[in-house]
Amino acid sequence: MNRLLRSTAILTLLAAPAFAQQDDTPGPTGEPEAVAPETAVPAPEQTAPETDESETSSEPAATDADSDAEREAAPARDAAEPDTAETEGATPAADAPAAEQGTAGDDAQTSEEAETAEEGDAPSEPAESDADAQDEAAPARDAADPDTAETEGATPAADAPAAEPGTAEDAAEGAEETPADGEETEEDGSGEDGSAEEDGSAEADQQAAQARPSSDAKVPASGPDWKSFHGQVSGAKYSPLDQITPENVGELELAWRLETGDVSDGSGDLPATVWSATPIYANDLLYIGTPFYRVLAVDPATGEEVWSFDSQSTLEALTQPALKNRGVAYWEAAEPVEGEACQRIVYLGTMDAQLFALDADDGALCEGFADGGVLDVNQWNTVNDRWPLSLLQPPTIVDDHVIIGWAGNDWDWAEAPPGSVFSVNAQTGELEWTFDTIPEDIRERTGTANVWTAMSADEERGIVYLPVASPSPNYWGGNRTEDIPYATSTTALDIETGEVIWSRQWVHHDIWDYDINSAPTLMDITVDGEDIPALMQATKMGFLFVVNRETGEDVWPIEEREVPAGDIEGERYAPTQPFPTVPAPLIDQATLPDVWPLADIASFGACSKLWDEMQYAGMYQPPTTEGAGAGAYPNSAGVVQWGGVGFDPERQLAVVNLSHVVQYIQLYEREDYDRINGEAGPGESGFHPQTGAPYGMSLKTALNRWGMPCWKPPFGELAAIDMTTGEIVWRKPFGTSQRYGFYMPEKWGSPTIGGPAVTASGLIFIGATMDAKVRAYDLETGERLWEDLTEAPSVSNPAIYEHDGAQYVAFVSGGNSILKPSVGDMVSVYRLPVE
Repeated sequence: MNRLLRSTAILTLLAAPAFAQQDDTPGPTGEPEAVAPETAVPAPEQTAPETDESETSSEPAATDADSDAEREAAPARDAAEPDTAETEGATPAADAPAAEQGTAGDDAQTSEEAETAEEGDAPSEPAESDADAQDEAAPARDAADPDTAETEGATPAADAPAAEPGTAEDAAEGAEETPADGEETEEDGSGEDGSAEEDGSAEADQQAAQARPSSDAKVPASGPDWKSFHGQVSGAKYSPLDQITPENVGELELAWRLETGDVSDGSGDLPATVWSATPIYANDLLYIGTPFYRVLAVDPATGEEVWSFDSQSTLEALTQPALKNRGVAYWEAAEPVEGEACQRIVYLGTMDAQLFALDADDGALCEGFADGGVLDVNQWNTVNDRWPLSLLQPPTIVDDHVIIGWAGNDWDWAEAPPGSVFSVNAQTGELEWTFDTIPEDIRERTGTANVWTAMSADEERGIVYLPVASPSPNYWGGNRTEDIPYATSTTALDIETGEVIWSRQWVHHDIWDYDINSAPTLMDITVDGEDIPALMQATKMGFLFVVNRETGEDVWPIEEREVPAGDIEGERYAPTQPFPTVPAPLIDQATLPDVWPLADIASFGACSKLWDEMQYAGMYQPPTTEGAGAGAYPNSAGVVQWGGVGFDPERQLAVVNLSHVVQYIQLYEREDYDRINGEAGPGESGFHPQTGAPYGMSLKTALNRWGMPCWKPPFGELAAIDMTTGEIVWRKPFGTSQRYGFYMPEKWGSPTIGGPAVTASGLIFIGATMDAKVRAYDLETGERLWEDLTEAPSVSNPAIYEHDGAQYVAFVSGGNSILKPSVGDMVSVYRLPVE
């Protein structure tokens, strides 16, 4: 027995990743066992193959990430026949009143998981009870007959009156034309439950949606710069540069490295830092925001500082468990006036809700912007103002509009600031419009449904796309049984007015914290010979919803399927949820992954016992007080993180990195919760009160006593999708789990945070893994071609730019406690050798 215990301890030391009891994306640990399919196109609900227990050994078997098996990627691009699938779900809403100015919105998540959390689940048996009524949903605005087509799901609004400054009415209220939960039945299932609306309302929505002129405009071509968080406001993360190729990428060398000094591990007076900034290349400078809320402008070729700015912001964790920053935003006048200040502006947000506007040339405050160069966004925090509207994600810049979302404190309050998005003038900071996500009559008793992540925009069509989060509290909805159509949705707004053009709700009555956590990726694709202006929304659930970005209707059918109901008194359970048919789900959401024998043996069967005690009937298993609680797979951190999906417009290939993580959610009646007096864990794990609700909750990762994941590998993957067919071309385990200096076999993969960048030459650049490495992959085959080691996980999207004729790739390595307890302040920039 002592020998067994010693062996177990050694295995744990070597294999246990850093996320023991971290809530979103625990790091894998343990021995070589399960191997994910590396090249084959997976079945719709199958991801990682089961492995035989004989693969378990007492010592990790080192494997080469570039093994022959991984290089055998055989792209299978033959399209599955979607003609027989039935369509359902949200359609464009037309009657919502216009967005109006002056109100505040919802929170993002108290922890890094809030920034990265996403999950979803599919029942094993699709329900077809509503199919006949719903298969005509989402009519094309330029073709469908509005007199006969029926709509379902979220209720996109198109004819809302123009936004009026200074008011606090809710734009969602007009779209909310369905009965309250107590009045609706499963048969009519109007609004948020995803079933068909009354014919009159549906026809009005369709007619209003079709009234908006159609356009054949394409996503604008990318340039050699990197002017926004995703490179382009389309969210594609695509560079047309081709100097670095699959043939020469192995020659990449470090051009320069910069350490900002703005870092904390939380052991001193300052909270820990979580740094996820994407550098911005514009105006012949590289702009970098830091978690101490400073801006550095450096020479793109050498890293030498040109100017810096310190906001002198309060370095306190006001809404998040750490000091966080995802960078800065950049604007320039269409016709800059030489000699005048602030013709080019860099914007920096802070956790205490201040937006700074700086002259991009010298870092001086732009005195004409708001109050001497500083906009107090918290002035619009007027309902349930429990905490400031934290500006952690840089705003989205479209023409002369600065469009602002914000983050907050999840899980702790039933009543929180209700979600809002603000548009201000780029030069003056004057409020142009406000969009409210929650109907006015219920805002005071709920909240959140904010936009805490990046947005994307179609500049030619004048549309901004909002990825909207879930309402408060996150795991109990008895205080918000009415429909909230814009919650957990992708909502398209008119850039000039804030009016709703269309909206698709991806989770009805969200009680799983399945925030829409990444900017949708805009893409022009050709499907069955037809050119389609499309949008792909990646989700925590592992779904990739693809719709026409002009109208919001399905590109491939999206079905409403029945999901399980729970037994919590006073709760409302949506009878159906939207399920896309193409592309297939990234993970099998109908069943929990198998228990990992190695982790089970090491814990003397504790993992198997946990699996037996968890309730799980698919990813929409409702939270419960029973047993060990409800299995959460996908988990709240999500299958796809806020880095989103990259897209190559020439090859029409989409690229996405994904995580496999199992958690479990437990509800506690208030008296029981208060008696337990539990504490929050790392990230967003542990106990959270949901103050004001009759239930507190806990969220824990399914780890054994040694911190080893109880589920089989792989723990993370990278995949490419042919967007002409929706078929997966290749998918492979991605990254390596690492702790204490030891690297696990690459076939196990790593949970990931951050996203990819893609080049015209056929390369994928990405950090994202817990092993602190940055890598380059062949876009066509998934073969790893290059890697380098940095000081901490690079949990930001890379930037790719050309300066003085040379192509550069920049990574920020700031770390994230969800992956492992490692922080950093390093910027690493690479280029080919100088001849």
